[in-house]
Amino acid sequence: MKYYIIAGEASGDLHGSNLMKAIYKEDPNASIRFWGGDLMQNAGGTLVKHYRDLAFMGFLEVVLNLKTILNNIQFCKSDIQAFQPDVIIFIDYPGFNMRIATWAKERNIPTHYYISPQIWAWKENRIKAIKRDVDYMYVILPFEKDFYEVKHHFPVSFVGHPLIDAIQNRKKVDRATFILENKLTEKPIIALLPGSRKQEITKMLSGMLSIVKDFTDYQFVIAGAPSQDFSFYEPFLKNENVHFISNRTYDLLEVAHAALVTSGTATLETALFKVPEVVCYKGSWVSYQIAKRIITLKYISLVNLIMDKEVVKELIQDDFNSRQLKTELNKILQGAERAKMIENYNILEEKLGGVGASEKTAHLIVSSIKK
Repeated sequence: MKYYIIAGEASGDLHGSNLMKAIYKEDPNASIRFWGGDLMQNAGGTLVKHYRDLAFMGFLEVVLNLKTILNNIQFCKSDIQAFQPDVIIFIDYPGFNMRIATWAKERNIPTHYYISPQIWAWKENRIKAIKRDVDYMYVILPFEKDFYEVKHHFPVSFVGHPLIDAIQNRKKVDRATFILENKLTEKPIIALLPGSRKQEITKMLSGMLSIVKDFTDYQFVIAGAPSQDFSFYEPFLKNENVHFISNRTYDLLEVAHAALVTSGTATLETALFKVPEVVCYKGSWVSYQIAKRIITLKYISLVNLIMDKEVVKELIQDDFNSRQLKTELNKILQGAERAKMIENYNILEEKLGGVGASEKTAHLIVSSIKK
């Protein structure tokens, strides 16, 4: 059978790759064409477009790149028509994917959505389009099932969170070898996860690195995104206590003592590695002012949203400054607040369900097509 998968971000590439591996187990003769990244390409199939050419951050950035986005949508439709898939699988990335879903539904192509758009955060009115255009929805956060089924009377499947599989199934790293390979020192590591898009990396790293001089007993290691070249990060590597590692974020988190993390999936990944963290976010003034008026959530990090309380400190916009960053990082380097955060991480993992999200989802998708 023929599968067309669309993932538009680094996290979608990770989960898409694991889903593809599971699909190949369920359907060894599967033909898969996809939008994604290096991880999905390594899993097999044919890469149509890389997510590095798709990711635009914030409201203003989307407007400025609207022509490119519209061209990508038209190209995607043409490519699907040429491929004639048995099913389209959308992975998050709602601004793009929901447009394709509407078009696909009109042509009677089965539509499956893995990792729900976060309409519980904003644009809840998208539920009308989801009910109309999505045949099957697979959710990965425990509160999403009630959100869809109780509040909006739309049946979904809770499959558990694929990050648990991705972390548990990976090859463990030896700390001594990791330090030697990457020319690090023996100092405890503070990991810096500034995101994957150029706009957010530029905004976040300057703030994160502003406190390096205050923590000389630690070394700071930047997690480079696979979508960015080393040359992009070079201007940030002027301090001898700041190091850079590309495309090895999980290895870095495994050996890190603490982390400064840009909001997003990385906040949850850091928690599942049991690394105490401070969550940071700063967008353009225009984007932030718009977001502040339409997003009504109490928190921006997945950790706090799932736990429905402040487990990790969030420094947003003006609160993301050197003084507060220094204060909050000090709190989690040792002592009671660090221990309490790790204890909450254990509860968080229980809430996310067990292993097997990719396998469960692949089985449901393949079974639905066979029917």
